[in-house]
Amino acid sequence: MQEIGFVDVQIGTPADTFGGASGEKNARRFEVYGYPFLGRKPG
Repeated sequence: MQEIGFVDVQIGTPADTFGGASGEKNARRFEVYGYPFLGRKPG
């Protein structure tokens, strides 16, 4: 994100985005999580 001009970039805590989904078993096996991002584009 910083490479394309965003500043004050923050990465949140991991979230289980696959709970109850058909791919949940694979997501658990490969430890796949979603992460919230926050950034600000100046100007």
